[in-house]
Amino acid sequence: MKLIVAAVGHRMPDWVSAGWGEYARRLPPHLNLELSEVQPAGRQGAGRGAALEAERLRTRLPPRSVCVAMHGSERAWSTERLAEQLAGWQQDGDPVCFLIGGADGLAPDLLADCSFRWSLGPAVYPHMLVRIIVAEQLYRAWTILSGHPYHRG
Repeated sequence: MKLIVAAVGHRMPDWVSAGWGEYARRLPPHLNLELSEVQPAGRQGAGRGAALEAERLRTRLPPRSVCVAMHGSERAWSTERLAEQLAGWQQDGDPVCFLIGGADGLAPDLLADCSFRWSLGPAVYPHMLVRIIVAEQLYRAWTILSGHPYHRG
């Protein structure tokens, strides 16, 4: 099953690449975690930047993919809930794409097209850090499902 994090932003610091790589490497081969970056729109004003970024993100989505918006306005998911979602997604087998917007967030039409909205809680995180958190949480969810001792929650 393919897991894709489609994120606005490029040229990340080395620590972001290292964090991402660590958790992507830990996942088993049947949970292939990929990062797909798109260039930020820059300062477009009045939501035009988010719309342009949404167009760019859409080009990275494989057919039949399940889209998960990383969006702070929803209730936060527990790791156990993510594990339940991951188990269901594995049963379905379709690619799952986690969308991380830029400075202006995700465009409303892209949000509307997403099957799920996953909030990391009320705190605001740098977009580059969200990539690492998503990768770590996916790894943690897999460890729950596989009975691995990593998650002691």
